[in-house]
Amino acid sequence: MRIAELDNWHPLLQDPSCKRGQARSQGLGKTMVIDKGMGLYAFKDFLEVAGSYVDIVKLGFGTAVLYDQELLREKLQLATARGVITMPGGTLLEAAIEQGAVGSFLDTICSLGFTGVEVSDGTIEIDRIRRTRLIKECARRDLTVTTEYGKKAAGSLIDPEELAFTAHCDWEAGAELVTVEARESGTNVGLFDKNGECRTDVLDEVLQKIGQSGALMWEAPLKSQQAELLLQFGASVHLGNIAPADALSLEAMRRGLRSDTFHFGQRPAFTDYMI
Repeated sequence: MRIAELDNWHPLLQDPSCKRGQARSQGLGKTMVIDKGMGLYAFKDFLEVAGSYVDIVKLGFGTAVLYDQELLREKLQLATARGVITMPGGTLLEAAIEQGAVGSFLDTICSLGFTGVEVSDGTIEIDRIRRTRLIKECARRDLTVTTEYGKKAAGSLIDPEELAFTAHCDWEAGAELVTVEARESGTNVGLFDKNGECRTDVLDEVLQKIGQSGALMWEAPLKSQQAELLLQFGASVHLGNIAPADALSLEAMRRGLRSDTFHFGQRPAFTDYMI
């Protein structure tokens, strides 16, 4: 056996599940990372290590306006070159709505090089007509539209029927994914209780109301939450608000390369050799 062959991991070690490649080609199992202020070199390192396994980078809340513009452009260009969608946080669009600057906001993010946008009402109220109009306008500008359901206030719960209605309206208006809010803390909001544990009764009810669960993204910043949702839905579940340092370890979980999801791996009928 040549040395070059020895350098390559066995395919069943690269993906014991034997399913991840097909899921990725079908647009399933997306990972959205939240960037709360990585510098250029840290961002380059992140993309070099984990960029192949990340689909969306969100510059959290309103941090985008605080960057030096040339630095911001360079970060966005690096991500785009890797095929990673970039978007500002939904709170920044909410601020633009409150300040009457939505047109300027959309002009600016397109000019800077953002390729996606998050439409949310986690802090303010947006009526259904305006929400639909915003989604359609963003899609018209060739931005990948992700919407968000849920409030950011501590103790906010999911109303499964309202989520189902909102999600179907958003998809019909042109949103590619509807994200279920969990904030970056992952506690006491939406699907998760004050200890960060999944409210399984709420999850069950959501799944009963929404048949198109494959177009939902679940914010799950904590490793235990990621494991819970992977065990519930499989490796093809869309997960968001992932810390940059956790992107690679999440991909390992998706493939059955961590103990939490080790059973995802398929046991072959025979092995090449035994030790």
